[in-house]
Amino acid sequence: MKTKVRIHDGISGIVYMASVILAATTSTQWLWIAGIVAGLQIISPLTRFCPVYFVLNKLMPDTEPIQDGSR
Repeated sequence: MKTKVRIHDGISGIVYMASVILAATTSTQWLWIAGIVAGLQIISPLTRFCPVYFVLNKLMPDTEPIQDGSR
């Protein structure tokens, strides 16, 4: 489970960093991506759904599912 959490954190960090770098070098419109990711992270504990965990659960079926939408 720790591996899946680390991969999730890495993917989220990469998306945030890419958004900030693209906003600084090209257009501030790229900050929308960071805002969307932040919104998903804020709402995911309430909905128990995270797109990154959804993909990781499919790619790693032999591990315990995390935030798969079940209560």
